[in-house]
Amino acid sequence: MCSCVRSSRAMSPALLPRLLLPQMGFRLAGRGLWTSPQCLAVSGDSQLPPVPGQARVVICGGGIVGTSVAYHLAKLGWMDIVLLEQGRLGAGTTRLCAGILSMAKPISIESQMANYSSSLYQQLEEETGVKTGYVKTGSLCLAQNQDRFISLKRLATRLKVLGINCNIIKPKDIAKLHPLVNIHDLVGALHLPDDAVVSSPDVNHALAVAAARQGVQILDQTAVQQVVVEKGHVMAVETDRGSIECDYFVNCAGQWAYELGQASEVKVSVPLHGCEHFYLLTKPLQEPLAPNTPVIIDMDGRMYARPWQGGLLSGGFEKNPKPIFTEGRNQLEIQNMQEDWDHFEPMLSALLRRMPHIETAEIHQLVNCPESFTPDMRCLMGETPCVSGYYVLAGMNSSGLAFAGGAGKYLAEWMTYGYPTANVWPLDIKRFGNLQSSRTFLRHRVMEVMPLLYELKVPRWDFQTGRQLRTSPLYDRLDTQGARWMEKHGFERPKYFVPPGKDLLSLDQSKTFYKPDWFDIVGAEVKCCKEAVCVIDMSSFTKFELTSTGDQALELLQYLCANDLDVPVGHIVHTGMLNERGGYENDCSVVRLSKNSFFIISPTDQQVHCWSWIKKHMPNDPHLHLEDVSWKYTALNLIGPRAMDVLAELSYVSMTPEHFPSMFCKEMSVGYANGIRVMSMTHTGEPGFMLYIPIEYALHVYNEVMSVGQKYGIRNAGYYALRSLRIEKFFAFWGQDLDTFTTPLECGREFRVKFDKDTNFLGRKALLQKRQEGVFRRFVMLILEDHDTELDLWPWWGEPIYRSGHLAGTTTSSAYSYTLERHVCLGFVSPPPGPEGLPTPITPDFINRGDYEVNIAGQRYPAKAKLYPFSSLFTQQKRRKEDMELSNLQGK
Repeated sequence: MCSCVRSSRAMSPALLPRLLLPQMGFRLAGRGLWTSPQCLAVSGDSQLPPVPGQARVVICGGGIVGTSVAYHLAKLGWMDIVLLEQGRLGAGTTRLCAGILSMAKPISIESQMANYSSSLYQQLEEETGVKTGYVKTGSLCLAQNQDRFISLKRLATRLKVLGINCNIIKPKDIAKLHPLVNIHDLVGALHLPDDAVVSSPDVNHALAVAAARQGVQILDQTAVQQVVVEKGHVMAVETDRGSIECDYFVNCAGQWAYELGQASEVKVSVPLHGCEHFYLLTKPLQEPLAPNTPVIIDMDGRMYARPWQGGLLSGGFEKNPKPIFTEGRNQLEIQNMQEDWDHFEPMLSALLRRMPHIETAEIHQLVNCPESFTPDMRCLMGETPCVSGYYVLAGMNSSGLAFAGGAGKYLAEWMTYGYPTANVWPLDIKRFGNLQSSRTFLRHRVMEVMPLLYELKVPRWDFQTGRQLRTSPLYDRLDTQGARWMEKHGFERPKYFVPPGKDLLSLDQSKTFYKPDWFDIVGAEVKCCKEAVCVIDMSSFTKFELTSTGDQALELLQYLCANDLDVPVGHIVHTGMLNERGGYENDCSVVRLSKNSFFIISPTDQQVHCWSWIKKHMPNDPHLHLEDVSWKYTALNLIGPRAMDVLAELSYVSMTPEHFPSMFCKEMSVGYANGIRVMSMTHTGEPGFMLYIPIEYALHVYNEVMSVGQKYGIRNAGYYALRSLRIEKFFAFWGQDLDTFTTPLECGREFRVKFDKDTNFLGRKALLQKRQEGVFRRFVMLILEDHDTELDLWPWWGEPIYRSGHLAGTTTSSAYSYTLERHVCLGFVSPPPGPEGLPTPITPDFINRGDYEVNIAGQRYPAKAKLYPFSSLFTQQKRRKEDMELSNLQGK
């Protein structure tokens, strides 16, 4: 590589190699490939068509995401669709998209969306007559080290489960597929033969043409000013050219989706922020690259490259991104922003290291365009929690082209049927709340998110920005005792506690796919939970109180919950809240505090979703009240056989099972503090108690528990210990093991459904039908055999499960069981289809007679399968009656 590129500070033309000399002042406007497609408004720019007074749905945003939503809604039979664009159609980020369509995505739902997008874009040209520039190039995801290679192997096993063609290849095979790649520092690659490149503006144009042919009215140069809301529902959209009454509104405004949400009468949180994104265009090479040359994705080098008109298009995701538009909207259409050669230099150096033969190529243009990013690197999709009929699809994290087709399809299904045909919870906008709407938080977080797109992410990594946003009153106390923290829904939660004398720095920086450095620490915490007593701060739980003057609260919960809530005061019921299909919308514990008062405990990340679900079904009754009391209570989990001794000393009340039965709640005094809600459950299957403490008493109660507990060997513990305990007891949790498509019948929880009562509840009809027809998959526990914990790769989640040599399912979660001294995986398995390709009902015999293997990064390990409920695997231990407890909700 030319040394002047590496050392140049001002990057003046005089110092640049031939690669950087020509046409540095070139701008996008006026050049054919990158200008927006022809406007599809009803009439020309000189006389804009009138805005319709009414529509069924108004979509804001004429980029590829907005046109995809319009296209798919029209395909599903929607009429009176209006698509509005403030500038020219496709003149935003869509016009500047790099055009890479890869299915190598970090989570399955994203790969599914990209896979559908690829199929859609291929057939659009035949459907519309509009050329989309689709070329199947394939792609090569390179690995410069063994950890990256392992991550690619793990990805390959997951993609194959989805039916996506991919292969792990050696460096010599890379050289055969791409003539320019330097392979000397590579250990291998993931090859996806069906990845492609495409012209994003042309795809956008094709989608718009197809939508318009189906009756969609597309109006450009029409800016949405606000969404009118009445009684919590969308009523109209006000534009700079008039008002449109409508029932639905879809915010596909891309960079401006956040501002648009804040501009509405009822503010809608759309947590995203823009960053500058750079890529380079070269002129044709001396030996022009063929259009089907594979795309190169070199994440260790933080760069990508694709063929472009005989030359290259190359960009990347730098370590020091430049956030933009923090102050809000300041331009109508996204023009090419300022070139910054100093900023692009590390990516240019990486390109030249990977492809040294292009050093003599001539530059065509350095493009600087904005992309929007979200706090967790996943797009935002779905109906907003505060306004009915207000949907969002935005925040594509530089994958708008790859996601637009599939995301538009799923959102259109959501709006049509009330749910999409796939589990999109990882993308649901209700995973966020108003707490993620701070512009300062978003600006700082996206500066971390953009580099993370190409960062090597080992299991259980944590964001470093936007931390200590929500903390327990015990945070400082626990921090001084060695707590190491992770974050969930903005809440700090202890992972484990580092004992005195440990090397904290090396432990914090430990990153591996193998046995982690915290293994012995967590093992000691688990041992203490089983033999003595541990304290885990679980204050992050979502906590609601539902009260009424009459039976309204009970009637609502009896309709929303699958289990029977008409129990005596003080009893705790573990139950799912199901949808009409019988799938879990929530999994919670409900305490009957009084005849007409209930305490609902849900997973941490269910705070917005669960609130929205309950409010959606609540009658408009002034005598029925729902309150979020998550902030009012600190939750301490006392786990272990000596927990009853600690509480007995602090309360002067017998805590034995005879006096305090399982799944029961009493309001008690603990130490000097009154009004502590003590519950005989631990969410792990181990003996112990949950304490829900008014926050003003939290520090006092914690200090008293730790002081009295010293004689019983008490210690702090974290969520890693909790995870190990709950998984070895076959406890599922919502959001990973359970989702909106999982029914109680599939996971062995039929005994938690009130089939024997003549009480209608949401999902009852679907469950009765499924019980008659049979279920087609079952939740299983898999105990790995012939797996060396010290030397072999660990399972984490998403590993394929094989039964008798055939793919049968995937794992959903896993942990090392310190009791069994083996790894335990949870997941779902299904039998092969019947003779006509129809699903086959699954039986216990099918589960029990199979020979199982779990595929970890290409290596299969034998496993023993168990169904829930199962006979005890821990006969050597004295266990309490925890089978009725199964609080699966909060390993999260």
